[in-house]
Amino acid sequence: MASFVTSDAAALDVSDLAGRQVTVAGLGVSGVPAARALRGLGASVTVVNGSDGEPQRAQAAELEPLGVTVRLGDGETLPEGTELIVTTPGWKPTSPLFLAAAEAGVPIWGDVELAWRLRGADAPPWLAVTGTNGKTTTVRMLAAILEAAGLRTAAVGNIGVSLLDIVLGDEPYDVLAVELSSYQLHWAPSLRAHSGAVLNLAPDHLDWHGSMAAYAADKGRIYEGNQVACVYNVADPATEDLVRAADVEEGCRAIGFTLGTPGPSQLGVVEDILVDRAFVANREKQAQELAEVSDVNPPAPHNIANALAAAALARAFGVPPRAVRDGLRAFRPDPHRVEHVADVGGVAYVDDSKATNTHAAEASLGAYEHIVWIAGGLAKGATFDELVLTAAKRLRGVVLIGADRALIGEALARHAADVPVVDLDRTDTGAMAAAVREAARLARPGDTVLMAPACASMDMFTNYNKRGDAFAAAVHDLASGRVPDDQ
Repeated sequence: MASFVTSDAAALDVSDLAGRQVTVAGLGVSGVPAARALRGLGASVTVVNGSDGEPQRAQAAELEPLGVTVRLGDGETLPEGTELIVTTPGWKPTSPLFLAAAEAGVPIWGDVELAWRLRGADAPPWLAVTGTNGKTTTVRMLAAILEAAGLRTAAVGNIGVSLLDIVLGDEPYDVLAVELSSYQLHWAPSLRAHSGAVLNLAPDHLDWHGSMAAYAADKGRIYEGNQVACVYNVADPATEDLVRAADVEEGCRAIGFTLGTPGPSQLGVVEDILVDRAFVANREKQAQELAEVSDVNPPAPHNIANALAAAALARAFGVPPRAVRDGLRAFRPDPHRVEHVADVGGVAYVDDSKATNTHAAEASLGAYEHIVWIAGGLAKGATFDELVLTAAKRLRGVVLIGADRALIGEALARHAADVPVVDLDRTDTGAMAAAVREAARLARPGDTVLMAPACASMDMFTNYNKRGDAFAAAVHDLASGRVPDDQ
């Protein structure tokens, strides 16, 4: 899918924006700071937003006193006289607004592109992370390691903290740990990170990007212009391919991470020790101990991979080994990411509601030996045969929920026909409690009831957080012997 960032996008400079007509596509965490920043530069700003609800009206009321025009309920029409669009993440390149911009020769920047261009001459370098899964955890691990080294840092970007607010704020930083989505990278052609990492690649957001090749290419933008290190996943050759294709600065190195014994220029695991054979004096013969596997919370394989990627970026910035260990020990994962909720009757109950696609669910399922799996939701075009094939031997039973549960059920019938399956045909507020009760009935002592849906949540819940909260509440009810009224 072609980007509509025209040659004029490179020619236009933030110093030229005074008096220009700039349209901001979208409100939210990114759009409001973008509109403020552009007004501060003297631009004439119009915000367009397709939604017209209570939150959007509150944000409009915040911006209008600054002289910003806000058009709610209209995200398709290009305002007359627009000379630049600054877009928030998520707006498809094929949206009518951007097609009209392409027709008119109007350049498009993302909010990350604007932040990159607005940073000062003494701005802190960016250590950037992308990937299909694990971005937020890795960025937060990285920030914890940097802090343990005594550096002033912040975890920012797609993690929910606007880069514009950081770039334009008064707080001085030594370095930033930056999470970037494929959407943000698509609209950030000027970005040049100190070092970048692609954690993994699996089909996701293909409705936005148009193809897996386009999705991968946008992820690969994170490596463009890297100065010190391009960090890739040895177990995912597509990430190394992106490194090979990148145009980097002279001397920038490819640094791999692996759950096995690392080779030269890699970080990996030796006898439950995280080791570095990349940033040592004699990487052909020596390795530096960084931390123990037990220092990673939780020590699931995919999370150890996240820790190695974070350590690689930190080491590329010159962080000492001890800070890697101390940072990983201090790190606490966000909720709903392989989160142990409780043990009930000898069965562990684990909330991985953040596993909203098959790649994330596969990593989660691979962390446990005997599983009763709660799965289902909105499939977003995903298929489940490969996931079920991989996990079949670990499954004690499966409880299916959500709009597209039949797709998982069909894959189970093809590849795990002997596994007991409970199909819950309900989407009411008590559905999760029913799923937990059914999972408890299928489980034996020593098993793990794992809620890793492999699907998005919006068919039944506002977001994956609400889904995880419902699971945890149901587990606590089970532990206390309470039975909900709507059973």
